[in-house]
Amino acid sequence: MEQSQIEKQMTRENLDRLFPPDRSDYFFEALYGDISEGAYDIQLEFTSFSKGKFELEFHLKQRPDKCMVCNLTYGLPEVFERHPIINVKGLTKKLEALFKGFIRCTSWKLGSTAEISNKLHVIPLTVEIEE
Repeated sequence: MEQSQIEKQMTRENLDRLFPPDRSDYFFEALYGDISEGAYDIQLEFTSFSKGKFELEFHLKQRPDKCMVCNLTYGLPEVFERHPIINVKGLTKKLEALFKGFIRCTSWKLGSTAEISNKLHVIPLTVEIEE
């Protein structure tokens, strides 16, 4: 499958299918017992595709009247790796399904949290594939 074909599939609609917007609320409900305690929304973003891998990011976007600086986001890659609501492994299975058997995800890895601004923190996700 050509790079341009793959990149065309990485639309906002498809990214929201891979990681639905309401997943943030479920995550905070599980973590704190109350969705209103969540300081940010989690959104999946496509960064790039090159032979053998997808580069994606989890964008943690500050919610109105909340403070991300006061919240622990640096330990999240370890939490995201095994949290059943974030479900990175399930996300990779959905990615395979999106490409209808043209790719197979062989492994994935979360990088360290990067603070882009007080209102945006980013966790990189690299998905290794076979075509």
